[in-house]
Amino acid sequence: MLDGMTETPEKSPSEPPERPDRHERDDSADTERDTIALPSHVAGSGTLDRLVETARDYARQAASENTLKAYTKDWAHFARWCRMRGADPLPSSSQLIGLYIADLAAPSGKAPALSASSIERRLSGLTWGYAQRGERLDRKDRHIASVLAGIRRKHARPPAQKEAILPEDLRDMLATLPHDLRGLRDRAILLIGFAGGLRRSEIVSLDHGKDDTPDSGGWVEILEDGVLLTLRGKTGWREVEIARGSSDQTCPVRALSQWLHYARIDFGPLFVATSRNGLKATGGRLSDKHVARLIKTCAREAGLRPDLPEAERVRLFSGHSLRAGLASSAEVDERYVQKQLGHASAEMTRRYQRRRDRFRVNLTKAAGL
Repeated sequence: MLDGMTETPEKSPSEPPERPDRHERDDSADTERDTIALPSHVAGSGTLDRLVETARDYARQAASENTLKAYTKDWAHFARWCRMRGADPLPSSSQLIGLYIADLAAPSGKAPALSASSIERRLSGLTWGYAQRGERLDRKDRHIASVLAGIRRKHARPPAQKEAILPEDLRDMLATLPHDLRGLRDRAILLIGFAGGLRRSEIVSLDHGKDDTPDSGGWVEILEDGVLLTLRGKTGWREVEIARGSSDQTCPVRALSQWLHYARIDFGPLFVATSRNGLKATGGRLSDKHVARLIKTCAREAGLRPDLPEAERVRLFSGHSLRAGLASSAEVDERYVQKQLGHASAEMTRRYQRRRDRFRVNLTKAAGL
């Protein structure tokens, strides 16, 4: 039956990037070409030219693809802002950067004001952009630091936390999935993401097998007692253990095994797109945007937070909801949750715990009051 069907791949989860104008495209190309090159006094050769390309490849791996895309957009926005005001982004000018971030915090036009954390992220992108062009941006310069301190003091607010997906919520979300190949895949994504406390980018970057593909962020091994994930992080490799669950319906190991079996995946990307009829897996690795859309769609169809309007309910949930759900519901010593999430500090783990017992330790009574 499958052979007689015309199979159309799923619509790509990645949205086409905004097409840059001519100046931005030329600037980006020049940056990539000039970042790693032979010294001017060294004559080129086949061996040295190949090493230049090798060095460029390693340089591209210094940050994740999503981070580099964000930094590239940050620089493009700043370059456009400068051109519209008759200024030049090069060479670096702390005075100009100070004016730029002030405009981000209190724009004169119709553009929305950015939060203090978003402006700091934008500054990181500009620091990277200047470094690629052989320039240095000193964020501690008073023209930048004083303006940023004022923005934080006037506009800073606690970070908006996404709603945690708790076990009972996850069961309701799983019930909304279809019983086809696509449903098997999405069920495995939700359960592995929750039980592993994984980021959405970590979920889709996994491979089946240790001999990883070029865009891999790690691999999975199915063992007798569970699944062992080996993940590439910012500070190196780490292992995440996902044990078998108490029920077949919610066991992440069983869900992953079923997906791999029926999708016939024995090597390469773990989570891939399927044909539109949901009967065959393709070879294309899913984008992390698929995970975000999956969580929002399932949360809406499961009727989570019915007390809120639909648009607001959808905004409450994201890929981080799975990590927050595990941190909030796992009744174990905090250090185990910290290890599973890959946090460097317990304080970061506590930010993910939405319903922890905040007053378990009563220092008031302990002090004698």
